[in-house]
Amino acid sequence: GWGWRLSLGLAGIPALLLTVGALLVVDSPNSLIERGRLDEGKAVLRKIRGTDKIEPEFLELVEASRIAKEVKHPFRNLLKRRNRPQLVIAVALQIFQQFTGINAIMFYAPVLFNTLGFGNDASLYSAVITGAVNVLSTVVSIYSVDKVGRRVLLLEAGVQMFISQVIIAIILAFKVKDHSDDLHKGFAILVVVLICTFVSAFAWSWGPLGWLIPSETFPLETRSAGQSVTVCVNLLFTFVIAQAFLSMLCHFKYGIFLFFSGWVLIMSIFALFLIPETKNIPIEEMTERVWKQHWFWRRFMDDDEVAAVTNGGIAKKNGHANGFDPTSQL
Repeated sequence: GWGWRLSLGLAGIPALLLTVGALLVVDSPNSLIERGRLDEGKAVLRKIRGTDKIEPEFLELVEASRIAKEVKHPFRNLLKRRNRPQLVIAVALQIFQQFTGINAIMFYAPVLFNTLGFGNDASLYSAVITGAVNVLSTVVSIYSVDKVGRRVLLLEAGVQMFISQVIIAIILAFKVKDHSDDLHKGFAILVVVLICTFVSAFAWSWGPLGWLIPSETFPLETRSAGQSVTVCVNLLFTFVIAQAFLSMLCHFKYGIFLFFSGWVLIMSIFALFLIPETKNIPIEEMTERVWKQHWFWRRFMDDDEVAAVTNGGIAKKNGHANGFDPTSQL
């Protein structure tokens, strides 16, 4: 009938919104400065900060852009020791994002709910509910990420996802057998609530932050290469989980949720010890204020000497050391 045409046609609405939104997005100060449009970059920076006292930050951006342009092989530079923390965290975030099980649940929610006895229509409605929860919870992340910080959201969501999946596994283990026709209505509703609880936790943490944290930790000279690796790893493991989930569901049964909850535990420990807080820290200050202060990653910063060879061959270390004046480079 017309159902599949309607579903495909409705996908044009967010596509249209994205297109219109793209026309309204302004260039960032970094982008304008890298293209030599310094006055426009300064004007945008002034507008973002809401003050005219942006000269020191503007000069740092100019200097960072100059250094970035000197890098001829960004992918090779990405593998250097001083860039290892950003690369490891970016790759780990993408792998962990998929091993939360979110795409498995979102892709196959109708199959999963149908297995629990909801029927075709009810399972589709349940999938729509989880999608709506996903959207609304992402809005929560937009308004809270710069207030409470990245680590708090990651760790809180880790606890919430872990508990939700363990309880789901316990319910399915005792109430759903190989030849069960359906799940008792009360337990079925509870499973839907728990899945929505899981989806909401992901949507305000590992979902958006899996993209946000890499975008603000890679230095300008390796940012494009780093983001390319980030997207590549994400799509690779999205493909792996999408291909493997149905077979895993058939073999693991309720254990599929224990499998993903185990990964949630691992990634929460990773976030606790190895992901630093990056709230309100500019990219050009990330090395000094984040990596060199971290108990583990600071050991990779010992060779992070950035040479500024102009004006008498003064050496600048990460933009601030040795009393270096950025204005000398203009």
